[in-house]
Amino acid sequence: MTRYIGKHRKVSNTSKKQFAGAAALALGASTLGIGASVATASEASAAPQLGSSVAAPSLPPQIAQLQADFDAQLRQAQANGVTALLNARDALVAQAKNLPPQFRTPVIQGIDNFVNAVAPGALQQREAARAPKPAPKPAPKKQAPKKQARPASNPCPASAHACVDIKAQRAWLQKGGKRSYGPVIVSTGRPGQETPRGMFTVTRKVKDEISYEFGNAPMPYAVYFTNNGHAFHQGTTNVQSAGCVRMNGEAARTFFNYLQPGDKVYIY
Repeated sequence: MTRYIGKHRKVSNTSKKQFAGAAALALGASTLGIGASVATASEASAAPQLGSSVAAPSLPPQIAQLQADFDAQLRQAQANGVTALLNARDALVAQAKNLPPQFRTPVIQGIDNFVNAVAPGALQQREAARAPKPAPKPAPKKQAPKKQARPASNPCPASAHACVDIKAQRAWLQKGGKRSYGPVIVSTGRPGQETPRGMFTVTRKVKDEISYEFGNAPMPYAVYFTNNGHAFHQGTTNVQSAGCVRMNGEAARTFFNYLQPGDKVYIY
């Protein structure tokens, strides 16, 4: 007979004693040195399971006492609730693991059958909670930001409209600090007649200029940036100048059209 109390079924005393007898038989066979005789008995007749109508075999006094102790533990664990019952189950399973192989599996199975009958689903729920959780998926690796090409070093101030790099022999036009034309190849002053360095201002422009100082040498598209005759103008770029900034015809025309009096020129 089985009757229900609360959420868990209470196993009848007859079933509990049948299960306790089977477990006690196996435990006694291991701990009291009578394994041979009990093994023979168990092989001849399968151990009764919870709810079986087969009576437990006749036991020696020592095993009968073990049966009584085991039966008392089951009743006490059941009375103390599900947690106590599961703890008692764990202790009995730990003992059963020390039994000879022929007793180990049926005894553990009998213990679990008893727990499942008294508290259906409690053992499975606890074991599921104890199961190791799958390792979290590794976070996707962040891609390193692509390195952007470093802008070429430009010491020319943003306020300058024209820039000249004497060391590199290059010149360019810019607007708001951004290059708008160039760089182009130039030639600057030779030693002793160096092109001056610093910030200057466009003073005037002469399209068809000539140099009276140098025998009326042509200086097309002259854009003066000092009062001492220094200017951008068209001329050869493979020979150093007397201080002007010379460039080819296309570049000279572009500088001439872009630069206006008052514009800044930076030379470094």
